[in-house]
Amino acid sequence: MVGIDRFTKILAKEHLQYRQEPLSYLNDTIRLGYAENTGAFLSFGADWPPRVSFWVFGIIPLLLLLGFFIYCITKAKQLSFARLLPFALVFAGGTGNIVDRLIYDRHVTDFMNVGIGTLRTGIFNFADMCVTTAVIILVFQSCKKDKDQPEQIH
Repeated sequence: MVGIDRFTKILAKEHLQYRQEPLSYLNDTIRLGYAENTGAFLSFGADWPPRVSFWVFGIIPLLLLLGFFIYCITKAKQLSFARLLPFALVFAGGTGNIVDRLIYDRHVTDFMNVGIGTLRTGIFNFADMCVTTAVIILVFQSCKKDKDQPEQIH
């Protein structure tokens, strides 16, 4: 997944960076345009001082991902593939964006936007899709787990 993220970001830099208008597909449902983000989701923290954003969006998440990775490795034999998949997606997506931040001075390459008319997502990348997919899977797993547990009568 990290390789796919890197590859798509390289393609975005090569083919979208200097375009004036985004490319539009499926009756403008999908737009491909180049953006660099020094912040987090929807540019949160983009105006923070460079040193602060480097630590908050680069080093601290890197340390958390390393801890997360160690946890997943130690629990891998106890968890099913369905339980490990969202953790792998979070790790891959987080790693992809942290690599960008460390290589490109806190800048993450974003290039996709989807929507209908004025109802649109923010601009995002493949790593963001991995993290979002992981969250959706975890929500469904949590709902299924709650549904499978019998009601307790007090």
